[in-house]
Amino acid sequence: MSVKRSFISLMCLLVVTACGQSDSDPSPTEAGDGSVETVYDVGVTTVMINEVIQAEVWYPAVEGPEATEEYDVRDFAPSIIRAMLTGDAPSTYSYAATRDAEVAGGQFPVVLFSHGFGGFRTQSTFLTAHLASRGMIVISPDHPSRDLAAALSSGTFETDDPQVHLLESLDYLVGDDTLFEGHVDADRVATLGHSAGGGTALAVAGDDRIDGFVSMASGRLGAGDDGDMPNKPSFFLAGTLDAIVPPSRTEEAYAAAAEPSVLWTIEGVGHNGFDDLCTFGNGLGIIGVALASGLERLLEMQPQMRSLGEDGCIPPSRPVAETFPAIRDGVTSWLTSLFNGAPTAPEVPEGIEVAVASK
Repeated sequence: MSVKRSFISLMCLLVVTACGQSDSDPSPTEAGDGSVETVYDVGVTTVMINEVIQAEVWYPAVEGPEATEEYDVRDFAPSIIRAMLTGDAPSTYSYAATRDAEVAGGQFPVVLFSHGFGGFRTQSTFLTAHLASRGMIVISPDHPSRDLAAALSSGTFETDDPQVHLLESLDYLVGDDTLFEGHVDADRVATLGHSAGGGTALAVAGDDRIDGFVSMASGRLGAGDDGDMPNKPSFFLAGTLDAIVPPSRTEEAYAAAAEPSVLWTIEGVGHNGFDDLCTFGNGLGIIGVALASGLERLLEMQPQMRSLGEDGCIPPSRPVAETFPAIRDGVTSWLTSLFNGAPTAPEVPEGIEVAVASK
């Protein structure tokens, strides 16, 4: 591999933006607004939704021993790039879940998650696993035309269509002979996406089976700026410090959206504040992993690429540990209200500044 090709691949890495009753009853707990909600153990599994596309599924599971799942962001990179990222900076994300656990008793609403450009199916586990713990089945397919591997190799996947994959994910869940047979409430379905995935979530919401959508740090990215918006309830989230998709883009999408709709613009949040990436590299995101691997000189040669890779991970952005809870609570609250038939603007948690618009 030439130095030039190595450098180009590395630079692509730096602009990741992403994207019946059970044997044991789930536990009640107090929600952020003081109400009591049911909290489930989380199960996670990896499935094939067709012959080539993998998807990750998080779901309410029967209560069992405490367990932890983990993924390594480097595993989603091509092997030649992965071999370059040899530093000891953290590159894994861990969360409470049991792989291939038994599904909890009952039927659960569905959330279809779409990752962004340079992203991957587990990129927002901080949120997707949380939704599962609150009684939702969340499925997130790979989008090979814009995932991390494609970004690093500058390759294309000509037969890839993220919108098709998102709907195929729903087809998989409602199909026969799967882990989820008998547990899917196909009458309650929403889409959720980050960055380009937010545009995919918006576009797919036009399907008759979809009740509403959540778009994070996206606006109408990837869905086009023209044409009709889906006549469905929506929840838009933006960060004031997002330099990849400025909040004005999301404000424009909200203005064009059908009623009811909610817009949250969160103070101190950048583009990667809606995915797990800022938890890597000692808080520096993907950039921190590259620095720990001795690649600082290459980073210095492309300061613009470095700034894009760090968006939302470094000051003045707030640490994601401080903002994740608000994003989790807001999205969970809105989806719960949607599935209950009355989509409602979520309450803003204490300790974080959010500009709210609703109609």
